Amino acid sequence: MKLFLIRHGETVDNVAQVYAGVKDSPLTIHGSLQAERLGKYFTGTGLRFSHLFSSDLQRAFKTATAIWTTQPHNDDSQSQGKLEVTALTILREQNFGFYEGKPFYARSRVSDKSGKENHRSQHQDHPDFKDVESKESMVLRMNVFLQDYLVPILHSETGGTPSTVAIVSHGIILSHLWRCFLKLLPRGSVTLSPGLSVGGGGVTPLEYLGGWSNTGFLELDVQKDHNKPTTATGNIAAPSAAPLAPEPSSLDTVRLLILQDHRLLVKTVNGKEHLKDFKRTKGGVGSSRFDESQQSIESFFKKRKV
Repeated sequence: MKLFLIRHGETVDNVAQVYAGVKDSPLTIHGSLQAERLGKYFTGTGLRFSHLFSSDLQRAFKTATAIWTTQPHNDDSQSQGKLEVTALTILREQNFGFYEGKPFYARSRVSDKSGKENHRSQHQDHPDFKDVESKESMVLRMNVFLQDYLVPILHSETGGTPSTVAIVSHGIILSHLWRCFLKLLPRGSVTLSPGLSVGGGGVTPLEYLGGWSNTGFLELDVQKDHNKPTTATGNIAAPSAAPLAPEPSSLDTVRLLILQDHRLLVKTVNGKEHLKDFKRTKGGVGSSRFDESQQSIESFFKKRKV
């Protein structure tokens, strides 16, 4: 399997520097152009996606749609005529609770607490206060996604053409997805392409290889190792509360299928080749909300030059 973990394009709230987890922030014009370039880049390098998953929030879904649009949908040999964007609530960003839509808070100079922690202490007694989604809840969501969607695709591969899967989501939740996926693999089964480093001594640990710019992607090659034992299982118990309810699986217990018979090659970290020589439009236009009523992004800019 070829696997791509992709962050959405730039949003209005990214530019405004406000918290937008489950808040449905739209893409900027610049973000829409980023997504369009990503789709063309993938298709230009010969990638033909068999599965395309996305968060149901518009910034991720529209980025995924931009990828879908460039795929050769009439290529029956690659089954692209059946390709659809599968939008899932379970792939949403961390829920920031009370902080949704509020500006980022700078660290106070007179306190060892972050601005958000100071803000929490000031507002936690507010009747509408809701804390951020826990790490345990996000880990559970990602394990449910892996077991209900990704692992079955891996097990369906029988030696023919491998699947090519894209998952378009959000920075924080993608980091949790990456770490949860790593835990399904046996120790020593992960290698890195030349030029990528991992380990101690100030070098990024494997678990934290992620770090997604807008439309940046983590590219992975997952292969079955026929010399390894068959898949094992294990259980992860649910936390006491989960803000978001995943679609298919029960949140009581996630039964993990451990991929003991697979190995992983990390090929690209925060891939941004599609953004080479790509610059923001001057005059603040690029930071504006993308208007779908325009016939095309290119025609929008052409009109401004007249």
